[in-house]
Amino acid sequence: MVYAVLICAAYTFAVAVAAGSGRPRLLSSARLGAYATSGLILFAVLLLAYAFVTHDFRIRYVSRYSDRSMSTTYLLTALWGGQDGSLLWWSLLLGGYIATCIRWLRGRYRELQPYVIATLMVIVGFFAILMIFAANPFQTNMSGAAADGEGLNPLLQNYWMIIHPPALYMGFVGCAVPFAFAVAALVTGRLDNEWIIAVRKWMLFAFLFLSIGNVLGMLWAYEELGWGGYWAWDPVENAACLPWFTAAAYVHSTMIQERRNFLKIWNVFLICLTFFLTIFGTFLTRSGLIASVHSFAKSDIGIYFVGFMGVIVAVTAGLIVWRMPRLRGRAQIESMASREAMFVINNWALLGMMTFILIFTMWPKISELFSDESVTFGKPFFDRWIAPLGIVVFALMGLAPLFGWRKTSQVSLKRAFAFPLSAAAVFALAHLTLGGTLGFPAFVDSASFDTGAASVILDPLKKALPLVTMTLVGFNIAVIVQEFYRGVRARQTAAEKRNDQETAGVALWRLVAKSRRRYGGYIVHLGIIAMYIGFVGQAWGIDKETSMTPGQTYQIGSYDITYEGPRMCPGNPDCSPAEAADVEKRMIFARVSVARGGEVVASLDPAKFIYKNSPMGPTTEVALLRGLREDLYVIVGTVDPSSKRATFQFHVNPLVGWIWLGVLILIAGCSISLWPEVRTRELGVWAYVRAAGGATAGIALSIYLAMAPATAYAHPRPETKQTAARAVTRTAPAPDLTWVMATAGLGLALGGLSIAGLSRKRIRRTHQL
Repeated sequence: MVYAVLICAAYTFAVAVAAGSGRPRLLSSARLGAYATSGLILFAVLLLAYAFVTHDFRIRYVSRYSDRSMSTTYLLTALWGGQDGSLLWWSLLLGGYIATCIRWLRGRYRELQPYVIATLMVIVGFFAILMIFAANPFQTNMSGAAADGEGLNPLLQNYWMIIHPPALYMGFVGCAVPFAFAVAALVTGRLDNEWIIAVRKWMLFAFLFLSIGNVLGMLWAYEELGWGGYWAWDPVENAACLPWFTAAAYVHSTMIQERRNFLKIWNVFLICLTFFLTIFGTFLTRSGLIASVHSFAKSDIGIYFVGFMGVIVAVTAGLIVWRMPRLRGRAQIESMASREAMFVINNWALLGMMTFILIFTMWPKISELFSDESVTFGKPFFDRWIAPLGIVVFALMGLAPLFGWRKTSQVSLKRAFAFPLSAAAVFALAHLTLGGTLGFPAFVDSASFDTGAASVILDPLKKALPLVTMTLVGFNIAVIVQEFYRGVRARQTAAEKRNDQETAGVALWRLVAKSRRRYGGYIVHLGIIAMYIGFVGQAWGIDKETSMTPGQTYQIGSYDITYEGPRMCPGNPDCSPAEAADVEKRMIFARVSVARGGEVVASLDPAKFIYKNSPMGPTTEVALLRGLREDLYVIVGTVDPSSKRATFQFHVNPLVGWIWLGVLILIAGCSISLWPEVRTRELGVWAYVRAAGGATAGIALSIYLAMAPATAYAHPRPETKQTAARAVTRTAPAPDLTWVMATAGLGLALGGLSIAGLSRKRIRRTHQL
């Protein structure tokens, strides 16, 4: 199947290049070839999913990452749980982007289309070659089918890991479409604002999912790894966030080209760099170049990625040099007191953060080039140096909207800065006077082991970091409120001149509806403000470790924690029915009761899980008491079975919940910016055919998939001693009700969307008539 994908991609590439080289009639063939390539990838993924659901252990990948005890949800999650399947999943998402892009293009950008398709086919071809020669998910076991599989890594059997990799891949893969447009613009020489407008929403969509994917990874690390935090500056974490910085820089710098028609070279460079960093991040995760808790096993696919990254650099650099005369613009920044100047400084700050993270993530390998030892930098180093850069970016986020395009007069600046500076002063004063009383002092201990010159600057900044951050929080909030207020007042004033009247709510609604991109961006900024509040909470965190016997109480912050005792499941009468029935792992719980102000507020059960089929050690199961003010994070280390003495780690993590709230606000802002314009068009016969076909296909697919799990039990595998206990209870059950309902719901949803889309078109047409 992967061979078919490669052949189809190669054919489509050849036809697309021919269409762009003077044979435009071949463009329709290239478009159909792109659809066919996407369809073949989808079919390959469905085949692998079917193999997982039916426990086809003849396939090596299926036997390595699943077993008969896994639920259907985790069987499907195993699709991207290993290296081979994750590459196929990447290809599936790329195929989805390709099909969507081809559908969206239709009659648009006909000069760019051939090379957009050709570039995307090159990317598909690379991943197909990778799977064929180095990471084939369909490779069979030499010894035949095993009686049972090895099972999925217990760390990956977490609900955040069900959605974290797909979301992050959506962001990574989404950068391929803007990259394809950039290459097409460079090849054809059509370097005006046409292609910039075309990729605007594609890049914003990728930025949205890069944000979601990284935050979901933070949630997974926070709940599953059990070290007390959410971001450890692990190499793979760092590689995942690198494209976010360049994508954020691009969504700001593109406005300069649209407004002032310059920074053309810079925007092309940012798009190419963003795509390069997605490939680099994938390479770092899968090559095993640098040790990481997130990385896959060390393999030989790294050389393929190095070659592909070399091709990306050589081709894009060559095209940029070739088109340099057309990329140079005559316009330039007229004044530093302008919005474009602030955007450029913001871009440089974002790229400065990205470069810093990249260099010191790769420092173990860089140091080996100049010495015989590998030097690694950990979390304290990154926290210390990234904080000042983050403060600069945070300040620039609020400054840019206060400046006008081209040049801002002193009078306008004074008027624009008056309210934000006043709000910042109020926040600073409130923090200085009330922060200590509320448990969030304005200054924190900045003791450091470093006695170098850098400590003279960094230590005072670290001490005042909470005060600086909260002052900028007030400043940024005031800037956004002021922008919305001015927009609403402008609409109301214009309505009064027309002898009309708009209430504040109506004016706000129409303001956002008319300028969704601008005001959706301000809402994104609100989300980032909330996340900064969560980040600064680390300054007030409390970390303690202790050993306790049953009945003993330990105080941390405002909490009194009493250790009640351990229990082991299964085998304990206090176990829940689900715990007592679990035969795949042994669970050791250490119950603690949490009191605050003399009143018990929660009972928590941190635990260690020991999986029978896992070669790894026991996993740490965190117990959390959440809140917007702070989280109580409890970890159990060891439990002595005779004395019942247990070791605990307690962490009070202030304001962490604001990070998760912030990303929800960010999603809302991006969704507003991405919301499409409503257009009317004639409703043809084929619209009814497509709607009926979509509804029928969706419902048929749901029925087929709902019946698929039954085949896993229709022909049971031979039992072994290890699987006998499980096989006895799974002789011939009915299909999983959850699976049936989920897949049927999916099919009905697809059909409903088709019919709803048809109804919307019909309503629009009626309204137009």
